[in-house]
Amino acid sequence: MKKMSSDDPNQPGLVITMTESIRLFLLSASKDRRLSEELRELALTLSSAANAPYKQIRSIWMESAFDSRPGLISLFSGSNFVFTSPKPREKSEELKERLRKLTELAERKEYQELVKDITPKKDLNEPFSTYKDQIGFGLHVALTMFTGYLIGYFAFRALFNHSPIMNSAGGILGLVFGMLLETFLFIIRTSEPNLKSPSSTSRFKKNQ
Repeated sequence: MKKMSSDDPNQPGLVITMTESIRLFLLSASKDRRLSEELRELALTLSSAANAPYKQIRSIWMESAFDSRPGLISLFSGSNFVFTSPKPREKSEELKERLRKLTELAERKEYQELVKDITPKKDLNEPFSTYKDQIGFGLHVALTMFTGYLIGYFAFRALFNHSPIMNSAGGILGLVFGMLLETFLFIIRTSEPNLKSPSSTSRFKKNQ
């Protein structure tokens, strides 16, 4: 039989507390020549421990002579069970990293909730933030450039006596002028925070 330290929390089976009657029995068994040397050594080892496995004490009791052993019930009378807490499961590195990210996210949300009344709100109505704004601006640019082309074309046609080359040059000049005008208006529109597109203004009113 393999010797075991009775204070080892990882012992298999039921573990009980040592009482005076169990200790006296084990000391007596350690000197009993009728038992094997292995059992005598085990009994001596268990007699000095605070707790001991029930199976080992019972095996010593079973091998002892009938006239030299106490009753089994009286032997274990007054003894209590010893319950050991299981070893806590170690978290994997992936789980630790995920928990760390969730904690950071929760802390960030909590911080934003605390400072939402003192920090300025971000302007979400950025120019061309929607497809409607983008399409509307594109159509407006195209219309302006086309109008500039027509104005330049007919102006040069009136000035240069229906010359096809000059008429085309006037149209291109008007187109470029319309593009520059639209660029200038775009710069003004984006630099002024109060000038917003109609769709952005309507969204702002709905949110209110």
